[in-house]
Amino acid sequence: MTPEAMQARVREGLPLAATWAVEVLSCSAGNALLRLPAQEGLLRPGGTVSGPALMGLADMAMWAALLSVTDGRDESLTTNLTITFLRAPAAGAVCAEAHIIRRGRTLSYGEVLLRAEGATEPCAHVTSSWINISNR
Repeated sequence: MTPEAMQARVREGLPLAATWAVEVLSCSAGNALLRLPAQEGLLRPGGTVSGPALMGLADMAMWAALLSVTDGRDESLTTNLTITFLRAPAAGAVCAEAHIIRRGRTLSYGEVLLRAEGATEPCAHVTSSWINISNR
C-alpha cells in the first residue's frame, strides 16, 4: 500500500486518527512510520505531549504495520500495550516507528519507538501484542 492509501485506511478504521490529523509517512512489509502533528489539545500541563496521546499514536502505528502485511485487510485487536516513557517530548509533532517482531496465525507482537520530531533519542518505547480475530 502507498502511504496515502494506508493513511486513508487508518483514518477510516480509527476515526480518532482523522480527528488528530495523524499522517502515515511510510509503510512497508511489517513497518510503519506515523506522525502526530503538534496540537495544543494533546498537551499536558508543563507543555509536553500527553501520555494518552502517545499511547494512541503507538497503537495506531502498530495497527498500520499489521495492515502493511495484509494489504489493508487486518482484523486484529490490541491485547496488550506496554509503554515506557523515557523523556518528555517537547510540545511539537511526534513520530512513531512501528515494526512487527513476530506475526503468528492468531497472535502478533511488535514494538514502537516514539520520538519528538527531529529528535534522535526516543521519548517512549512500546511493546504490543495483537490477536487476529478472523482466525478465532
